[in-house]
Amino acid sequence: MEGLARVENALDSAVARAQGRGAPPLLASALRYAVFPGGHRIRPHLCLAVALACGDADPEAANAAAAAIELLHCASLVHDDMPCFDDAALRRGKASVHQQFGEPIALLTGDALIVLAFESLALGARNAARMAELFATMARSVGSPDGIVAGQAWECEAAVPLSDYQRAKTGALFVAATVCGALAAGAEAAPWRTLGEKLGEAYQVADDLRDILCDAAELGKPVGQDAARLRPNAAAQLGLGGAKARLEDLVKAAVDSIPDCPGALELRGLIKAQTAQFFPKQLARVAA
Repeated sequence: MEGLARVENALDSAVARAQGRGAPPLLASALRYAVFPGGHRIRPHLCLAVALACGDADPEAANAAAAAIELLHCASLVHDDMPCFDDAALRRGKASVHQQFGEPIALLTGDALIVLAFESLALGARNAARMAELFATMARSVGSPDGIVAGQAWECEAAVPLSDYQRAKTGALFVAATVCGALAAGAEAAPWRTLGEKLGEAYQVADDLRDILCDAAELGKPVGQDAARLRPNAAAQLGLGGAKARLEDLVKAAVDSIPDCPGALELRGLIKAQTAQFFPKQLARVAA
């Protein structure tokens, strides 16, 4: 529960700054609409969980990193839903930002959330050396060649390699979450990359399964998008049984990759509990 409150409070403070005096009213409203209410907040919770497992030496930096990661994720959703990409009418069970506020405000909302993420990181990470590492890690997770912008760009190519697409589109912010969580706590970052990579791929495989097995009411967003837009989908390529087996292997690999740290045991339990929710409830019935 502590992590939940820390994430929501950090996000609320960040959005309130962006809505401050002089902000255009439509943009101010759209910013809060895009961030609240949130989804599962998987990425920022992961960031804080790693920071806590490593000793949580700098809670302000950890909170700032977690908020920045979620703001970047929200920005990507706003842009992803726009007519030039998915043209999605729903997100998190309500009208997407461009449906609610129009395309110009949606574009600006996504841009503003990206800037707000880095502002939040600058305000929360007071240690200069730590801030530099956090900024570099976060920037790589967003840009090219391996960030979420690159992941979106792969959808514009004629040929889309599944591994490159998944690593950028979904995996990048999971890696940022684990690495930045360790950095914020003053721990060595490199050993935490594998956890982010495995969890990111696991989440994408699960999302591919949900795109096939679930309906829009259940997910709060359109389904069948991969088939409609000819995008790579692990479930389509591997079959439901193969995708389920791949998901199970990735979850095990993620748990096994957790480095030795003060809170390793608790983190392993948390990861197992969280990843159990990755599996669509329809999967057992269909694959049995």
